Amino acid sequence: MNRFARNVLARASGGSVALSRVWPGRTDRLIIAPHDLRTADATRAAEIYAGRFVFAGKIVNCHGRSIFDLEPPSEDWEVALLGFGWLRHLRAADTALTRANARALIEDWIANPANKRRPVARRADVLARRVISLLSQAPLVLNETDNKFYRRYLRALAREIRFLRYTMVDIPDGVPKLQVLIALCYAALCLANQARHIRSASKKLSDELQRQILPDGGHISRNPGALIELLIDLLPLRQTFAARNIAPPPALLNAIDRMMPMLRFFRHGDGNFALFNGMSATSSDLLATLLAYDDTHGVPMANMPHTGFQRLDAGQTTVIIDTGPPPPAGVSHDAHAGCLSFELSSGISRIVTNCGMPTTGRDNWRPFARGTAAHSTLTYHETSSCQFVEMSAMKRLLHGSPVTSGPVEVESYREIVQNGTLLTSSHDGYLAKFGAIHRRVLMIADDGARIDGEDTLSPPQGGRFKGADADFALRFHLHPAVKASRLSDARGVMLVLPNRDVWTFEALDDKVDLEDSVFLAGNDGPRRTAQIVIRQDARQAPSIRWSFVRSTASPTVTNARRNARREPELPL
Repeated sequence: MNRFARNVLARASGGSVALSRVWPGRTDRLIIAPHDLRTADATRAAEIYAGRFVFAGKIVNCHGRSIFDLEPPSEDWEVALLGFGWLRHLRAADTALTRANARALIEDWIANPANKRRPVARRADVLARRVISLLSQAPLVLNETDNKFYRRYLRALAREIRFLRYTMVDIPDGVPKLQVLIALCYAALCLANQARHIRSASKKLSDELQRQILPDGGHISRNPGALIELLIDLLPLRQTFAARNIAPPPALLNAIDRMMPMLRFFRHGDGNFALFNGMSATSSDLLATLLAYDDTHGVPMANMPHTGFQRLDAGQTTVIIDTGPPPPAGVSHDAHAGCLSFELSSGISRIVTNCGMPTTGRDNWRPFARGTAAHSTLTYHETSSCQFVEMSAMKRLLHGSPVTSGPVEVESYREIVQNGTLLTSSHDGYLAKFGAIHRRVLMIADDGARIDGEDTLSPPQGGRFKGADADFALRFHLHPAVKASRLSDARGVMLVLPNRDVWTFEALDDKVDLEDSVFLAGNDGPRRTAQIVIRQDARQAPSIRWSFVRSTASPTVTNARRNARREPELPL
């Protein structure tokens, strides 16, 4: 159906006669309400009843007015309000008062047609979230209500579903498109007289899952957070099919089976996800809920070749490395220029991280967070390995800032060597502009007590660097919980972890600086931290060798220093 036909249908749906022709079958009752896996907090029901709406770090007091008539303090806050996910908090309280409050708020929403015309309200992801919320929280709203409200509720819900089905012609690719298709599957399963839509909705969702969920279980956007965002809806959808005695689509089951191991792949010892490609603070309660559905409880896989990540585990030490090119342009709005960056953790302590992305106020931090300098990798001539759309007009047209160029050839090869595991990787993100290729070699010892590395910046065989300058910086961003102090000879840094374990970073042939950084993915917002930085000129010194070593003695500079003085033993 073309855009013109869809717009005609959308306008025609304003009258009940047209509605009966456009909307096949009457949605006159709710058959089933899907389960909501998101954590609910009954104490927040009292805040909502008092007219205090706390979303995305912002508080709005109604003072007797409709919450939908007030100016939202931020877009993130408005997204949370209009997604209606907060209904689950009212349901958690489960009292006559909270049920009446929920109905009153929904009456406010239904009664004012201007609400539906708000740009954020019509966003595909927000509209999909609202449909799922209204379906899953229907028992709260419809319990002990009269027939008149019941019919108004279902008519309003039908209108929302119709907008998804007929008017959302510009759905952004990636997670929003899947969210819309998930919502339409829920609608077909949960409402009466929608049987004819079940097959078509299931087919569209299956096709999209096969396209977006890669064979290794990662999402096409390469954002680890997409897995949590999707599984929290896909798992209840699987249950909803079963509750209706309808076999779930094989593509749905296969996608879930592939995605679940990826949850363990991206986890550090403290339970948080590695910070790649738009990942922000890990929602520990959601992740714990999802992992409860993982029947395998197995050790994470080491190599995710389709998504482009590697994981090195030894003893209590974990290293997670980005070894993939940027995602396709259509799903790259959150992608970062972090090729070959890595994160390091020891037990429950994170040591080296990327800066990540904040959960709220992303637009303020986005340009910095996406740059290569915000990642624990090499930055050539203060330039990111990926380039993004920067013009405001283009951003509006493209609904964001996708990647326009970046690494094309990203290679990685791992092997078991004497006393450890060796990973060799490279990318050509600096080749076209600067004539340089970045090569990174990492080796983790079998006991996890030592990580040796070498970063090399060189032209391709027979080539040479472009331009007069060949300066580069090697950065290792530290987690805010790590206390760092530079060693006296300026060749290393002592790192004291929260559990008092001591690690030492050292680059024996290069000067090591300790500079300010920022950790963006904290649960309490951006936090100040430190970064280890080594600067060099690729024409004079194309390689930097470095190591992280865990001390086996007491946390003193002397012992940490002695441990770090051992020469790296990379089989290069």
